Amino acid sequence: MELTWFKKGTIYQIYPRSFNDSNDDGIGDLRGIIQKLDYINSLHIDIIWLSPIFSSPNDDNGYDINDYCSIMPEFGTMDDFDELLEETHKRGMRLILDLVANHCSDEHKWFEEAKKSKDNPYRNYFHWKKPSINGGPPNNWKSFFGGSAWELDEVSGEYYLHLFTKKQPDLNWENSKVREEIYDAMRFWLDKGVDGFRMDVIPLISKPEGYPDAPEVGFRKIIENVYANGPTVHQYLKEMNEEVISKYDAFSLAEGVGINEDNVGLYVNNDRNELDMLYHFDILECTIVNGKFEEVSPFDLVQMKQIFKKWRDAIHETGWIANALGNHDFARMVSRFGDDKKYHKESAKMLMTMLSTQNGTLNIYQGDEIGMTNISLLNIEEVRDIQSLNFYKENKITHKYTEELALEMINKEGRDNARTPVQWNSDDINGGFSKKEPWLKANPNYKDINVKDQDEDPNSILNFYRSLLKIRKEHDVFVHGDFQEIEFNNPKLYIYKKNLGKEKIMVMLNFNNSEESFDASSINEVEILANNYENLDIESNKVVLKPYQGVILDLK
Repeated sequence: MELTWFKKGTIYQIYPRSFNDSNDDGIGDLRGIIQKLDYINSLHIDIIWLSPIFSSPNDDNGYDINDYCSIMPEFGTMDDFDELLEETHKRGMRLILDLVANHCSDEHKWFEEAKKSKDNPYRNYFHWKKPSINGGPPNNWKSFFGGSAWELDEVSGEYYLHLFTKKQPDLNWENSKVREEIYDAMRFWLDKGVDGFRMDVIPLISKPEGYPDAPEVGFRKIIENVYANGPTVHQYLKEMNEEVISKYDAFSLAEGVGINEDNVGLYVNNDRNELDMLYHFDILECTIVNGKFEEVSPFDLVQMKQIFKKWRDAIHETGWIANALGNHDFARMVSRFGDDKKYHKESAKMLMTMLSTQNGTLNIYQGDEIGMTNISLLNIEEVRDIQSLNFYKENKITHKYTEELALEMINKEGRDNARTPVQWNSDDINGGFSKKEPWLKANPNYKDINVKDQDEDPNSILNFYRSLLKIRKEHDVFVHGDFQEIEFNNPKLYIYKKNLGKEKIMVMLNFNNSEESFDASSINEVEILANNYENLDIESNKVVLKPYQGVILDLK
């Protein structure tokens, strides 16, 4: 397996709206990112991924695009972007953009034209259907954000498809003109020197023939069996690779919604010439039973181990995956999988110890490197996320939960948790993000959790991240090694050995808030590469791991 730059590299995801505000209007921007490039570089980051920066009405914070080749004015200008790209490359880092190609904004000129008449040449850029026999939507498909996936256009009397908000009409990829429009937009950015794309919900671009009703199964199964993996998706991805990606020194990172271990090879195997790697969701969704908010199960470590193993086995020596514990669509990783109170520092470090030693490309989300936590929004007026707002709105109709419980569920799993402003210091208002009230309020705990304080503390979460990522660069076994798992069914400990050529490491992780021990008779001469505590207790052939301790050993 060749470890290309994008396989071995570490990706740092930036949500521009919440990263750094350079002009104090309460919204993060491109110049704010430029100001922090040296900081990002200090983390030993190789690739920066920007969530959408294109022109957008912001119904879904930039994932509703009305011009694929211009910059959202709130974020800055094209000159700002060009400078950002140049300065990123100067520091030896790469830059990828978030390509949203399944849908656009209803304020895009394509859709505005499409609504004018059924004969308009842009009409076939989208999915239009007549009402059902009873006059309602054409089928029973539900939106990812709640409600029907169909919206009635009163003028024409037809429905258009939107798998997300009604202001995000799905594009009709069966129309070759649509595909060429997307390819042209990709070329525009690649010609500027962009290094690739993270492709939003790309498995959804091909729709099932005839738009059949979805079966009465859980929403996750509906995504896999109805919305994703359509009959022509691989034809389109091969074409995209051949016509665009393969012409550049660039790579494609696919958001793997709806892809499972059985069909992942069709997307990312080396001989497929489709996508370079898959960003799967199974770890991120391991506490979500059937759609966010509705059914949440307790975190299960054995289940997490099974997921990591499942995906390793699925692509072993044939393809590539990316791993993440957090991103802009999920609550904060230390709040979900660790202890964001008593063992905040220890568990944040331990989680990164695990993530940095999993096979595949490592993805870090902004703020996780300082252990940013979930926020407690006090009322629905403070909520900004469209998914959370739609859930709350639907609940007011169904009365399934009390309003207090609905808000509690939003605070636990809602996307605003990941979108609060990055906490740069403890001295300035809003944690140094902006002098003006931010678009989404800052987490009050910036007084205790922030970049400046941690930068000056050699034992901080931030500096632990830096040391781990430096070690990862020096040891390919972190990225791509053979696994040997120990005590696989232990619900509190995650222990494994990895080897690649002469490199051999052992990773020991305690996911519990009490000491846990295991047999250490097989451990001989070792060097400690990383440890989130000052020491490692080995007594009578037993290793005793402290609460949330994470250790990496170099096995001689």
